[in-house]
Amino acid sequence: MTKPIRVWLTPTIPNPWKVVLILDELQVPYEIVSFRFDDIKKEPFISLNPNASVPAIEDPNTGVTLWESGAIWLHFQMSLQGPFYHQAGWFNFLHPEKIQSVQDRSNNECSRQLGVLNGVLEGKEWLVGEKMTYADLAFVPWNDILHQCVPMELEDRFKEFPNVKAWHERMTSRDSWKRLAEVRKKSMKDQDLAWTGMPRGMPTYQQYLDKIAKGEDTRAKD
Repeated sequence: MTKPIRVWLTPTIPNPWKVVLILDELQVPYEIVSFRFDDIKKEPFISLNPNASVPAIEDPNTGVTLWESGAIWLHFQMSLQGPFYHQAGWFNFLHPEKIQSVQDRSNNECSRQLGVLNGVLEGKEWLVGEKMTYADLAFVPWNDILHQCVPMELEDRFKEFPNVKAWHERMTSRDSWKRLAEVRKKSMKDQDLAWTGMPRGMPTYQQYLDKIAKGEDTRAKD
């Protein structure tokens, strides 16, 4: 009997959800192993991925383990969208010093990439061919949290990019994304995480890292 693929992830990081989304779309049996960022350099995860990054995919049927989402997602999305959205989120919301020139560059690059996608999608529904592929799905998790990377209201994410908006909504209206969103929401609640990826009530990212280094409990104290 075929056993489900195990996807190891921390719920606030977008990259692993691309893997979950495509497995769900392909109806490949899978199970999620969700854990706190505090434990990313601890067993058992560190044995699966010595580089201490998510996702890691474990196939109990073959004994194969893949780690680094770059092994399973597309070069364009990996080299542009993910890094720049992450950089924008860091400098806009987490970096202790506000550096306007760096924030502007990151924000402008996110906007430029959306402009490229908007142009590519002019007159068509999908990036490649006449049906949805992984090339489309790979962009969903980061685009869905654009407002948490670049300061803006949720409803304004794609205000200047109508083709991207329609494309994104075609995918997020699918049952696979709705299931994923519910699992992610529950995982964040169970782990008491804020949208920043830090525990609720944690003042700064540096304090979070310091607590992890000292082995202290990082959960919010009600």
